[in-house]
Amino acid sequence: MAAAAVETLRWAGERLELIDQRLLPQRVEYRACHDASEVAEAIRNLVVRGAPAIGCAAAYGIALAALRAGAMHQPLSSALPLAFELLAASRPTAVNLFWALARMRRCWEARAIEPDASVAAHLVAEARAIHTEDVATNQRLGRLGAELLPASCRVLTHCNAGALATAGYGTALGVIRAAVAAGKHVEVIADETRPVLQGARLTAWELQQERIPVTLIADGAAGYLMSRGEIDAVIVGADRVAANGDVANKVGTYMVATAAHRHGIPFYVACPVSTLDISLASGADIPIEERAPAEVLGFNGASWSPAGVAVRNPAFDVTPAELVTALITERGVARAPYLDAIRKLVGLAGVRW
Repeated sequence: MAAAAVETLRWAGERLELIDQRLLPQRVEYRACHDASEVAEAIRNLVVRGAPAIGCAAAYGIALAALRAGAMHQPLSSALPLAFELLAASRPTAVNLFWALARMRRCWEARAIEPDASVAAHLVAEARAIHTEDVATNQRLGRLGAELLPASCRVLTHCNAGALATAGYGTALGVIRAAVAAGKHVEVIADETRPVLQGARLTAWELQQERIPVTLIADGAAGYLMSRGEIDAVIVGADRVAANGDVANKVGTYMVATAAHRHGIPFYVACPVSTLDISLASGADIPIEERAPAEVLGFNGASWSPAGVAVRNPAFDVTPAELVTALITERGVARAPYLDAIRKLVGLAGVRW
């Protein structure tokens, strides 16, 4: 499959370059990260976002920590634990972050008796492997998901689960890209996704780069279009999926899923197996990040709320498994009952928590 028109992150030898998603769509600029603390800050501040992209960035953060330790003649045994701690604390909900860090830790521990310079080289190679594998993984799940869509359809998506949210291909938008590549006619309806407007700023821009038809709507308009028969399917990404199939995704997803269920519209979740977390029994156990009130009070320097108003800003919500038509992964399409299906997928992928 052709590479995405958008390059989310790139390794430039001793630095990681991230497209600054806070500036899109007005400006396309890359921010250079030279150590783990800069990567952690970029994750916290939404320079990079999206579960797979966060995991990939965190892996590079560990690689940078190892390289920096070597340049400063500092032993990895003292430098890496702090790097793991900083990165693990950057965001709590997306499990790909912890999956990638666990993989990097296994790489380090497996080579602990080797010289530090050799270990650092292995950590760089492991981060690059995670990067490459993520693109291939999303291409595979994209092909599997594309088979679920009719030859002509209108697909609603919430937030951004495209190349910008991954290492470069996309989960939900990867399905759409694969369907278009297969000759299907797909029109995308993109929720604006408040309060940070990932749909309005990122999904709409990304699809324009791919020349895929996209129409932007206010979040509250999704149910109206469903009631008029103007949406044929919903596809979203995920930040974590519990063992029973409950899905944590950008706040507002639960409302979209509920409306889709009411109107008999299939609700698909596209996610790599690394997003499946069988250590958590249900969505009630998924930690939900609450972000700063400023994100709700205004955006990009503009303020539209009265001073002193109380604010709640949960960044994610949990969609119950009963509202999910299918989980689309690189290992196959899972349907209810999800407990057995997810355990099988995780076992097939060799993932251990």
